[in-house]
Amino acid sequence: MSNQDPNRTRRRRGSARPTLKEVAAAAGVSSITASRALNAPERVNEETRKRVLEAVDRVGYVPNLVAGSLASARSRFIAVIVPSLANAVFIEVIKGLQDTFEARGYQILLGNTDYDLQREQQLVRTFLGWSCSALVTAGLRHSEGCSALLSNWDKPIMEVMELGEALDLNVGLDHEEAGRCMTRHLLERGYSSIVYVGACMDRDYRAHMRFWGHRQVLEAAGLAAPLIELDRLGSLEAGAAGLDRALAEFPDTQAIHFANDDLATGALLHAQRLGLRVPEDIAIAGFNGLPLGQHVTPSLTTIQSPREAMGRQAAEQVLRRLDHQPVTRRQQDVGFQLLVGQST
Repeated sequence: MSNQDPNRTRRRRGSARPTLKEVAAAAGVSSITASRALNAPERVNEETRKRVLEAVDRVGYVPNLVAGSLASARSRFIAVIVPSLANAVFIEVIKGLQDTFEARGYQILLGNTDYDLQREQQLVRTFLGWSCSALVTAGLRHSEGCSALLSNWDKPIMEVMELGEALDLNVGLDHEEAGRCMTRHLLERGYSSIVYVGACMDRDYRAHMRFWGHRQVLEAAGLAAPLIELDRLGSLEAGAAGLDRALAEFPDTQAIHFANDDLATGALLHAQRLGLRVPEDIAIAGFNGLPLGQHVTPSLTTIQSPREAMGRQAAEQVLRRLDHQPVTRRQQDVGFQLLVGQST
């Protein structure tokens, strides 16, 4: 027995594509209303939009997005460029962006740079060529060529993850202050020999920004600020290696401030394998507030960044600009929260 919807229109492969007029007829609305339901959903009520979407599925309608963007020089696409799709931090930011944009009928085009600024430039050139309505990129640092491309573009540009001098709109947090916050906490707990461990900080430069804040606090207290930089980006294995190096290179280490929770959690688990007590023998702290760090024992002390909320706020600002509404603050600080766990 067939499970196919009997109400779905069957077409012979290769026959003419279904039209918007057919969608409108199937939904019992005018062509203008059907178009609005697909391209400006905020202008129709939810019941009408649902009927149109059901009709789209029933007749198998696929809009010609290329033709539409050529006609209007604007598409329903918004480009989103992030440094990594393997890092949960950026996945949560993407979710906040995607949920907010899709609710308004926009789809995202997603690009991954692998922390490579030249690759970002290539992605930007490609996405701008598709007449995207806006672009969201993680970070304020770009290659010279990429900055030139973006500076000459007349559509909304949103830079997320950090705060600073932006090309257009900016939603993020103060990474130097996050570094200072954690280091002040470690000093208040009585630790004076504190090592910072990061990875590939020429690429993951926001980790270096946090180290700079960390260093400022230690130097103001008259203390050294030793740094260990690993050649592998954050992972549990790299965190274990970071702990080994800290203990070997700085035997008096009392606490380790890791650049992220992946490294910190890897070090915490490795410390247990070595028979070290955390925090009695060595204190461990991280950054990001990932669930993983809160489900180990002892729980990880970390800085929690509101990643999904950051994505939502960034998307809302972009949509305001697309709707020609005033944006009162070009820069928004989403802040962060110190989560004091059992590891410090």
